[in-house]
Amino acid sequence: MTAVLQRVAEAAVAVDGKTVGSCNGGLLILLGVAEGDAEEDALLLANKIAKLRIFSDEAGKMNLSISDVHGEALVISNFTLLANYKHGNRPDYLGAAKPEAANALYEHFVALLSKTVGRVEKGVFGADMKVSLVNDGPVTLVLHSEVLKKTGKA
Repeated sequence: MTAVLQRVAEAAVAVDGKTVGSCNGGLLILLGVAEGDAEEDALLLANKIAKLRIFSDEAGKMNLSISDVHGEALVISNFTLLANYKHGNRPDYLGAAKPEAANALYEHFVALLSKTVGRVEKGVFGADMKVSLVNDGPVTLVLHSEVLKKTGKA
């Protein structure tokens, strides 16, 4: 499972011209579910994201987590994070989980994150979404559940 986190002042996602999710002061999370990912992957990422100290304290140091600052999150499913671009110029997405399995893990991740982050909204799985954001920093991180499994730290 891959997550791209962007610290944001605000973010929103629209489907067919209607806003379906938003957040203020927190994280926009693009989430890609790979073939073979399981609930453990969602748990590792949700726990790590809740604890990451990427928000500024009163001294301006990135020393606080999203939970510490009572931040919000907007989670968007994004299978293109699993693109294979090694051969030719047209990526394939064969490494992405099948839609039914991916959606179940996406929903599970959102539910897990909601336990530690006060307000978590989401996009519409599989829809053509228009995402807007005001990046704060910018602070952008890419997390992989496979890395967390190897280190044993979430």
